Amino acid sequence: MRRLFVMLGNVFGVWLAMATPLLAQAPERTTLTIDGVGAVSAPLQVVLLLTLLSFVPAVLMTMTSFTRIVIVFHFLRQALGTQEAPSNQILVGLALFLTVFIMAPVGEQVNALAVQPALRNEITVTQALERGAPPVRAFMLKQTRESDLALFVELGKVPRPDTPEAVPMRVVVPAFILSELKTGFQMGFYLFVPFLLIDLVVSTTLLSMGMLQLPPAMISLPFKVMLFVMIDGWNLLVSSLVRSFL
Repeated sequence: MRRLFVMLGNVFGVWLAMATPLLAQAPERTTLTIDGVGAVSAPLQVVLLLTLLSFVPAVLMTMTSFTRIVIVFHFLRQALGTQEAPSNQILVGLALFLTVFIMAPVGEQVNALAVQPALRNEITVTQALERGAPPVRAFMLKQTRESDLALFVELGKVPRPDTPEAVPMRVVVPAFILSELKTGFQMGFYLFVPFLLIDLVVSTTLLSMGMLQLPPAMISLPFKVMLFVMIDGWNLLVSSLVRSFL
């Protein structure tokens, strides 16, 4: 469990880099000095910290692999027709731990380049943010389609970048989210097709037998569950999801 919490801290270290040095320095000083603003009182520091923490769920859902995984799990449950099984809590929990597993290499780079130097007071918060951004940007660009990047470059009226490092984060983040939505829906479609065929076969069979009052979903559900279990569906699905980010 300790290693798990360390991995979680590594993944989100860059976004909490601004708050962590404040906590580390709290016993020694009660004010924070921000360039161009001046000294900030302790109550305002608490407000800033809580504001930063409120962005963690948004960061988790938009700048990591979480979005694609949750979409695919949703399509799987709809294709199986199992209603609320597995429950939302189980699917979200599995998606969260898969996200930690996938984002661990990025988190380790962010931790080594930005978080640890900031904790040792070797660099400033601004420098920590600048050092921590490239690994996250590289991960998102690897999963982002060029057409989506071009769209937001055009909409944002941003000069065409010569290198990936020159692409601003305000362009990378929405393009990455758009690409993840498209990829998730594509994977969900391919996942839906075999279960849809089972529904069609069962429905046609019941119709030919004149059993119009019997719901086809009641008959097809055991067959779909049996098929998913026999092919070791969870193993194949999780493996495909993780490999899609490599």
